[in-house]
Amino acid sequence: MTFTIPGFEQVRLPGADGVELTAAVGGSGSPVVLLHGFPQTHLMWRHVAERLADGHTVICPDLRGYGASDKPAATNPDVYAKRTMAADIVTLATSLGHERFALVGHDRGALVAFRAGLDHPETITHLGILDIVPTLDMWNVLHGTSAAVGYHLYLMAQPPGLPEAMIAASADAFFGSFLDAWADDPTTMPADVRAEYLRASAAAVTSIVADYRASADIDVTHDQADVDAGSQLAMPVTVIQQDWGAQLGFDAAGVWKAWVPDLDHRLTRAGHFMAEEAPDEIAAAVRDLLAR
Repeated sequence: MTFTIPGFEQVRLPGADGVELTAAVGGSGSPVVLLHGFPQTHLMWRHVAERLADGHTVICPDLRGYGASDKPAATNPDVYAKRTMAADIVTLATSLGHERFALVGHDRGALVAFRAGLDHPETITHLGILDIVPTLDMWNVLHGTSAAVGYHLYLMAQPPGLPEAMIAASADAFFGSFLDAWADDPTTMPADVRAEYLRASAAAVTSIVADYRASADIDVTHDQADVDAGSQLAMPVTVIQQDWGAQLGFDAAGVWKAWVPDLDHRLTRAGHFMAEEAPDEIAAAVRDLLAR
């Protein structure tokens, strides 16, 4: 067993296509699933999960390819498509007896949550999204020198081989650079937690790259199909993000309004790792979402 959330039980649960996921489960009440981002594990939710557990069953899985969850080989583009990763989460929750549940995702987990909301509207009751825009929109708003902030997206979009070799050769420096650059308050990520993120990421280079590579390929195809079909998210949605619109020159709320009729869009003064830097704010926003 790996480093997990204090007071939570760590379990192995089925995902899609025979994949198994490791998850931390705690609390009681209506179910809320929390999905982590890059370069992290379910541990990033430790503070928020503890705050929500007094009124909810809180389920914090490691995504496929991350942490202690299975890391299947990317034998085809579907293996790390967000559609497949979303199916993992629905299967996992169903195995715990939850046919309907609220879903909140951060970063990569938010992309999975977004896809789950589109593909499983009958299952996802409420959707929380932290610090992303959808994949198709992400590529559309990155342009010129401002796109340098997302250099890792372009690196990991390259064909298999070189990105994996480059990252594996300096894994701690690569993954650590994001933990440093994206944190407004580094003191909110203790040394043991940071070390766990680095250890878990270094052990998952191939699958992490495959996850990102899917977002430059099959995930774009799926998003475009939904745009063409006029698909929207049917459930109440809360989006919390840094002011990326001002930094990159686009209307972030406007991007989300195209996808979400029932939208609560919020800007935060916290950094990218907002669930660790501002857990009271994030937990309160989740409670507000669940009350809608």
